[in-house]
Formats: sequence, structure tokens, C-alpha cells
Amino acid sequence: MRTERFQGKIGRTLAESEPWFEELPHPGEQAPNVVVVLLDDTGFAQMGCFGSEIDTPNIDALAAGGLQFTNFHVTPLCSPTRAALLTGRSQHKAGMRSVSNFRTGFPHMLGHVSTRTATMAEVLRDQGYATFAVGKWHLAPMEECSAAGPFDQWPLGRGFDRFYGFLDGETDQFHPELVCDNHPIEPPAGPDEGYHVSEDLVDQALKMIADSKGVRPDRPFFTYLAFGATHAPHQAPPEYMAKYKGRFDEGWDVIRERVFQRQLERGIIPEGTQLAPRNPGVDAWDSLPDNQRRLAARLQEAFAAFLDHTDVQIGRLVDGLRQMGQLDNTILVLMADNGASQGGGPFGVMHEMKFFNAIFETPDEAIARIDDIGGPHSHTNYPWGWAQCGNTPFKWYKQNTHEGGVHVPMIFHWPQGVTAEQRGLRDQFVFVSDIAPTLYELIGVQAPEVYRGVPQEPVSGHSFAHVLGDADAPAANTLQYFENGGSRALVHDGWKAVCRHEKGADFLTEPWELYRIADDASECNDLAAAMPEQLEALKELWWQEAERHGVLPLDDRGVELFGVRFRDRSPHPENRRYVYRPPMAPMPGQASAALGGRSFDMTAHVTRTAGQDGVLYASGTENSGFSFFVQHDRLVFDYNAFDAHTVVESDIVVPEGASALTVKVRRQGGRVGEAMLEIDGVACGSAHLPLFMLMMSSVGPSVGYDHGSPVSTRYRAPFPFQGTLHEIVIQASPERFADATAAEHAAEMGRQ
Repeated sequence: MRTERFQGKIGRTLAESEPWFEELPHPGEQAPNVVVVLLDDTGFAQMGCFGSEIDTPNIDALAAGGLQFTNFHVTPLCSPTRAALLTGRSQHKAGMRSVSNFRTGFPHMLGHVSTRTATMAEVLRDQGYATFAVGKWHLAPMEECSAAGPFDQWPLGRGFDRFYGFLDGETDQFHPELVCDNHPIEPPAGPDEGYHVSEDLVDQALKMIADSKGVRPDRPFFTYLAFGATHAPHQAPPEYMAKYKGRFDEGWDVIRERVFQRQLERGIIPEGTQLAPRNPGVDAWDSLPDNQRRLAARLQEAFAAFLDHTDVQIGRLVDGLRQMGQLDNTILVLMADNGASQGGGPFGVMHEMKFFNAIFETPDEAIARIDDIGGPHSHTNYPWGWAQCGNTPFKWYKQNTHEGGVHVPMIFHWPQGVTAEQRGLRDQFVFVSDIAPTLYELIGVQAPEVYRGVPQEPVSGHSFAHVLGDADAPAANTLQYFENGGSRALVHDGWKAVCRHEKGADFLTEPWELYRIADDASECNDLAAAMPEQLEALKELWWQEAERHGVLPLDDRGVELFGVRFRDRSPHPENRRYVYRPPMAPMPGQASAALGGRSFDMTAHVTRTAGQDGVLYASGTENSGFSFFVQHDRLVFDYNAFDAHTVVESDIVVPEGASALTVKVRRQGGRVGEAMLEIDGVACGSAHLPLFMLMMSSVGPSVGYDHGSPVSTRYRAPFPFQGTLHEIVIQASPERFADATAAEHAAEMGRQ
């Protein structure tokens, strides 16, 4: 950091003066590069080197050439893990007890990373590193993630020199909502041209590194590459889908047993570990009806294809570093942010927006679209059975503080720092906040006590640098708490106490479980009844750790907080009147007019001549949403309710010159509605809406064109409006239907 202080001497003349040149910080000629690769919703057993039957040869090669940590733990949710990873503090001290989409008024849930916990990027940049973030962020309030900002919690505001990726918790892999540095951009291509965002992310990461090293070869870099994979939607190029056709027809019971045996044989899990029984809601594969098995198998094929494709991109990253001569002196950490996701429910989902609109497709209904799975016309997540298979040998999932939610793979690769003799497995307990202090020790830097004038919380993670060269070294982290939405756990001295909280249950009286985790890694033998004193001691220790790390107050609110979010600085006016004037960048859903589950009027003020057609306003994707446009001189409204298109076309032409083009959408009783068109106040068409959507899409709107995949089948995106669009005025009903609010809440937590 430049201080612009002057320590020379200024006299009346140059002869009487002494110049002084500030020496900028530099970590030293031998300082290693750092690359952290983060996968999303990837369970302990989903990589080949951890027992999976999915092909991940590039990840496996990193493990074989480095260290494979088999007792690595994270938080059960993505934003908290990312906050702990980047700061070296507990997620609660970092202000991120849950996803970044809301705040609670308490220090442990700010909606962003606390300024009292400087990130690795901030620390390393001040030591002379180039810093790059690529991929998923999800550490800023989403209502602040439009082109209007503010930008202080975007990656460039938290220590990164460059950013290319997406700010929300997920994105469509073929039509991503991309940001470059501090501004939204359009993807460089589409799926018809072979585009997939994972490939784009690696291209951009390598370009940033090459640009930096080409000009400043002396300057090391820190690159944080956070893939959207393998978070839903599970999407992959068609050749990867074809590769896995039929590979999972044996079902989750047979494959989970094979994975488990492989883990035992390779020493991935301790000898004597039991395979946890099927979770509640996971039925025996052989008991499932044919269509349910067919659907479940194809959904798992999409996940496998997605992970395989991601592995290839990781291989491209490694090859690129090798070709630049940078691989040997690069510390590469590869990990997952939490266990496999339970978001697909018992059957899996073809389109998660249907699920969040309380439209529960049975396998018999969903099977008609089975060939869409994995492609751009799908938004899928697999069923619980495959998620538990991905968490083998554990029980439960992401969001739970049992091992299935928090015990994930981690690989540490550093050719110059880990010799061939030192390579292999490491079974010491490590938590995600331990990574930052380990890297600081290896590089030789210290986190500041004051950063930009703000006193800092102490780094609470424990360096495991001593473990890298010694497989028998004791773990540095011997006491670790967990908490998510009221679910709690504590690992200490070979024991684990864990409570799977049910919303609304009494925190003080609900039951805990007790496991001798050193001998029972999969939490199969609950000792709570047999050893109540041991359990009580661990529970009391949990409360002490909770107070020390800022976990309190315990709070099981989640979905209901999305409605209030950041009200005092919200882009949503109290009267729900929005005015948009092009040119505007695409807006994230949470920062744009909230129309799902609301009646609304939308008026476009335009000036045009005959033949000047195009989109006035579009929100959503080819899977769901609506588009308001002019085509063949007629005003058109296409309401796409999950491929059921209700199209209203004006029975009069749009006049030349200035005009006001209006669509009025009204919800009627139940889940139906009506759409009505007006041109200059004259009614000119209407249609019944047989399904009124409560939540339309996770993709926000665009003004004057259709961003991403086309909402309507009547045009090819972006189909920009060719006349002059002066403004779009939206008046939404101030009150939202209660079931719509509930649907959005469920969607946000389900997605995240």
C-alpha cells in the first residue's frame, strides 16, 4: 500500500534538498504464488481420489503429487465457509453466520465480511502480491450487487485487483450473470457456440496471471478460483452427459457400498468406520418405481458430467501454470465449501423454480423431459439418495452440522514445498479458518492488528504448516465449534457432540448426540445416554466457544429474513414504483422490481417508426419468466410459466411516433391471473393466466433487450428494441401475497 509519506529533505534549492523514494512492499523473490480452488456443494466422496466412480483424473493427480487431507472440515453453508476461508477467523466473527442475502442487526450476520476481519487478498496485496478473484463471490448483499453498487463489498473492495465471475450464490452455467471487475457484462458466447462458464472462468484466471507475470515476473500472485460447480443447476456440455449415460443405473445403495469399500482400502477413512444407514427420506433403490429410478439416475449423470467437466478445467489451469513455469512454486489448495446438497428433495427436481412455486412434479410427470437434464433447458438438482452417496460414509447433508454437512475433501499441492517423500494422506483435523494462517506462515507474513484504521479481530485459525512435512505431527486445531441455523456441534480431543436443530425447538432442552469421533468417524454409535457427563462437558464447552467466537445469540431464523433484508438502503421503494431508463445493465433479481407474486402495471414510453420491434423488458430465462415486446408492429406479452406460454398480442398496431405501451397483470383468486394490454390507454388484448407464478426466476431483468436465454420462443435473444425506449415505469402492488413471500424465502434458502 502506498503511504505517500516523505522522509527526505526539502530546501530552497535542489542542492539543499534530499529526495526520498518510497519502497513498495515486496514479499521476496522466492515467495510462492497461491491458488485456492473452491468447489461448491461437493461431498467428501465425490472425487475419484476420495473413492468416487466419477472421473476426476486432474484432481486425483494433484492429490497424488501433494497432500490429501482426509479430516478437513468446513461450515455447512457456502457464504460462511468463504468468509472463514478468506479471513482466517470464525464465520461468526467475520459477520457471516448464514448466506449473505440478509442481515439481522447482530454482529454475526452483517450480510458482508466484517471490516474487522481483513481478507487474505487485503493482507497479501499489502505485502506486494497481485490478487485475482474468479468465479462465485456470494459475500456481498445481493441488493447491492447491481450496477448501482455500492461496491465496497464486491471483490475489488475487499482486496482483489481483478474480478471475473458472478456475485450471487448460483448462476446458469450456459447463460451466466457475469461481472467483470465492478461492472456487469454479457457472456462472450452462448451454448450454441460451445460456451460454458467453467471454461470461461479458467480462461480468465490464466489471462490475469499471464498479464501480471508477463509484465512483473518478480511479483507473486494470489488467485481465488471459486467454480459454480457443483452447485445446482447441474449443467454440462452434451459430450459429458453422453459419457455417463447408464453409469448409475445400479443405484445409490450399490454404488455407495463400493465407494465405502474403496475408502477403507485406500485409508481415506479409518479402519473400523461404519457406513452410516440411509438418511430418513432415502428409500432403498430396489424399492423405487421404474420412473423414479430412471429420473434419479439421469440427475446423477448430470452431476457427474458437471464435476468431470470441472475437473478438465482444473487440469487446464494446472497445465497453464506449468507452461508459464509457475506450477512448482505455487501453493495450490483445492477444497469444497460444504457437503453435498439436500436441495433436490427425495425425488430430485427438474426445474427448481417449479419446486419453489410449490409445484411438486412427480417422477412420472418429470420423466417426459428427461432428455433436457444437464442442458440449458433445465435447472436440476439430484435427490437425497445421491447426495448421501456423495457424502459417503457420513449421514446428513449441507446445512447440517453432522459430518455429511461439514466433512469435505481438501488437497494441498506445492512441488517446491512438499517433497516426493512427504506426499500422501494427512488425517489431522483441520478447519477451513486454518488455511489462511497456514498460508501466512508459509509466505512469512502476519495479519495486521489494524487494517485501514480499523482494529482487527485476532486470526483464530490454527496453522497446520508443521503437518505438511510430517504425517505423524499432532493436529494444531483440537477444539472446533460448528453452528448453522441453530444446529450445533463441537469437536474436541477425539469426541464430537452434535445437535440437529429443528426450527422452533428449545435451544436449551433439545437433544444432543455424542460420538467418539476418533473411533466412529461416521457418527453411528450415539453415546449420549451412556455417557451423559461427557456430553454435558462438551455442551458447556460449546457455549464457551460460542461466546468467544461471537456465535450468540442463537438464531434459527433464515427464510423469513429475506423479506426484510436491507430495508434501510433498499432498491425497493415503499410505494413499489420503479422507473428504469436505458441503457441499463442487467439487474440481479434481488436488486430489481420484485414482481413475482404481485399484481403490477408496466408502461413503456417509446418513440418508433413502423418495423422497429424488439424487447422492452424481459425477466427470467427460457425456463420461466415473462417478456414484454413489440413484434411485427404489435405489442406482445409472453408469460412463460415453466414452458407453458400464455401469449397476448394486441389487436391493433403500435402507432408510429410516441406512445405508451402497457401491460397490466392481475392475480385473481387462488393461483390464476389475467394479463391485459393497452396502447395509449386503449385496451387491445387480454388473456387468462392459468398459473400465476409466485417466484419467476433466479435471473433478474433487462431493459430494452432480453439478457441471457430467451424468455419467449417468438424471437432469438437479445432482440433489442430498435426504436427509442425512453423509460419503463412499473407500479407493483405494495403488498405481496403471503404465499409468494413464503415461496421466495424457501427458494433462497433452498438455492443457497
